[in-house]
Amino acid sequence: MAEPIRIIVDKCVGCGLCIKVCAYDAVSLVDKMAVLNERCTVCGACVSACKYDAIVIERRPFKGQDVESYSGICIFAENRHGALSSVVYEIIGAARELKVSLDKKISAILLGEKVREMADELISYGVDEVWMMEDSAIGDFNEEIQADLVAKILLDKKPEIFLGGGTIIGRSLLPRVAARILTGLTADCTELSIDGDNKLLKQTRPAFGGNIMATILCDSHRPQMATVRHKVMKAAEPLEGPHEGQILELSYPVLKPRVEVLEFVPEEMDTVNLADADFIVSGGRGLKDPKNFSLIEGLAKAIGGAVGASRAAVDAGWIPYSHQVGQTGKTVNPTIYVACGISGAIQHLAGMKSSDIIVAINNDPSAPIFNVAHYGIVGSLFDVVPEMAKQIKG
Repeated sequence: MAEPIRIIVDKCVGCGLCIKVCAYDAVSLVDKMAVLNERCTVCGACVSACKYDAIVIERRPFKGQDVESYSGICIFAENRHGALSSVVYEIIGAARELKVSLDKKISAILLGEKVREMADELISYGVDEVWMMEDSAIGDFNEEIQADLVAKILLDKKPEIFLGGGTIIGRSLLPRVAARILTGLTADCTELSIDGDNKLLKQTRPAFGGNIMATILCDSHRPQMATVRHKVMKAAEPLEGPHEGQILELSYPVLKPRVEVLEFVPEEMDTVNLADADFIVSGGRGLKDPKNFSLIEGLAKAIGGAVGASRAAVDAGWIPYSHQVGQTGKTVNPTIYVACGISGAIQHLAGMKSSDIIVAINNDPSAPIFNVAHYGIVGSLFDVVPEMAKQIKG
């Protein structure tokens, strides 16, 4: 069994309620006493059904984990091609807010080749200690190598909180790390705070398609791990004046990866990066044909913005996944977001509803997108979008 579960003999009256709720036929009555068999999955249904508190599950933390020995807030300083990822500044901002409530130092794990300047930059933003490993064998990014190194550093340094970005790298790397060090992970958090009573990290994220917000606590395992959804939290600003931080140069053996990165080929785009854009023009199913994305690209170019897309357009193969906005794509927070031919499914809204100004263009006046739009244009995007581009250029 995954967890110890037992029947309290003195309390069981043989009522059979546990048998009725068990979906696995794992409970039977023997001499008017409930008995569990090997089919039990420890789902807990019988515990909830028992009116006499005769069934208990004894949950224990993993062996050897002493939560009291962990202290501090640590972030993963994601970097590519010689620069910190923009999400790192948002994580630092979140960590600085947590520090006010927790009163513990902020550290950062920085891995890669020629990363020393980034370590100095992290300190200028308020990081108290940078755990740096600079080695050419690490390369730019190799998930297998970095997962191994990050896990070793966390086990040695023992921070009580570890935060990463909800990026392609973060979503891939941190689950591997969590599995290695036997702790939990809350993905794509939109809010982080410290519980005033027990000082646990309150990790809030959308659930059930964004219909509810779930707050998750990790009371028995350390570190408490979470990824932060990009473009949701306010980015930190550099501290005024010098900040006394420390750079610790670490040395661990770098394993030989099973996958070798031969070359990185960046996507050729005429428009700016989606995550960093102040203006975004997105297209959806209403475009009807992939060639019609040229209208979206034309308007985006006219306003100096980026091209986005709904999941329907990406799933249809009209545009690469890197342009997808929504719960399963990128979360964006531009000054202006123009939605063209997008109905406004809740999964898409989860990725763009925090935009300062939302302009919706749709020929269906009852489309849900109009419920969140600041400005709505009911009409054919094939007429409206070219005219908007023409007016802007003029």
